[in-house]
Amino acid sequence: MLIYVCLSSHGFGHAARQATVLSALHRLQPSWRLVVSSLVSADFLKLVCGAVPVEQRFVGWDVGMIQADALGVDQQRTLDSLKVLDTVLPQRLDQEAAWLAVQNTPVLVVGDIPPAAAVLAERSGAPLVWMGNFGWDDIYQPLGGRFAEYAAAARAHYQQGELLLRCPFSLAMHWGLDEQQLGLTVPALRELPVPLQQHLEQIQKPLVLVGFGGLGVAIDPALFRDWPNHHFLMPAPVAPHLLANLESEANVTLLPDSVRPFDVMPFCERHLGKPGYSTFCEALSQDLGMHVVERDGFAEASVLMDGLRLFGQHKILSRHAFNQGEWQLDQQLVEAIRPIASKQGAEDAAKALVSVALKTVQHD
Repeated sequence: MLIYVCLSSHGFGHAARQATVLSALHRLQPSWRLVVSSLVSADFLKLVCGAVPVEQRFVGWDVGMIQADALGVDQQRTLDSLKVLDTVLPQRLDQEAAWLAVQNTPVLVVGDIPPAAAVLAERSGAPLVWMGNFGWDDIYQPLGGRFAEYAAAARAHYQQGELLLRCPFSLAMHWGLDEQQLGLTVPALRELPVPLQQHLEQIQKPLVLVGFGGLGVAIDPALFRDWPNHHFLMPAPVAPHLLANLESEANVTLLPDSVRPFDVMPFCERHLGKPGYSTFCEALSQDLGMHVVERDGFAEASVLMDGLRLFGQHKILSRHAFNQGEWQLDQQLVEAIRPIASKQGAEDAAKALVSVALKTVQHD
């Protein structure tokens, strides 16, 4: 059995989410072949998948929204990229359909959540399962203009398939499919490198994890000095000048590339970052208080923030307050209204994929 995941190249959250499911699936069916098809960084995919044997096909299936940074989007660049995708996608579909045909094994296609997954599944005669908390129809429709045409085309594709695995914090996704509601999709914690763990245990200040996804945002290193009674953990920034400046801050520790931010959450009291599906799942699973910077221009952010208010201990910051260093880390958090129903979303999703595969795929 070959599980072929058509994975959005928009950000890292889709890959992090699917890594939790593929890990659970590998435990259930260790002989099944797992393939992720996406332009997501190979290093990041390896980091989140760990020891799970996952192959990668480097294919760009969708555009999503082109982002200026972790908190802003560029609508015109997005439209330009969608037009380019229209011209190159047919060849990519031909290529991947041909590749699947020569694998000589039953296939299940999983879409998270490029609309073209429906075309590939149909071309390959494979069953299709969608998994996500939004579709690009939900994101494009409110933007109007040419985006409405892309929303309608995406929705038509989303209405094909055997099942929708609906993640928490979801938009409408009115696709007319059978659905299964999932709980939080979170990975298993991994042990930290001994030197890092010893370093964290020696710090006598509240630890704050800072994270803004793959793109990140430019944080003035001087702002950390406004919080001398806190110590900050964060992935190393890509920009060399920011890296050099942050390394010189006494109350900042940059995480090694081999360490997932999730794995330091048990040591932390707060998280400072953007609205993000995987971050919210991980932080909620560890009962970590969240200081979240508001994000405009992306419909998913509104349902994430609604979920934050309902399920998470939190503070909500404006972009201006964040840029000024007004992070409210010394203030009491707003309490959650109620606990999240389930933290077993990855395991339930894996069981659902096994069920669909065994029911619909013809074995030799």
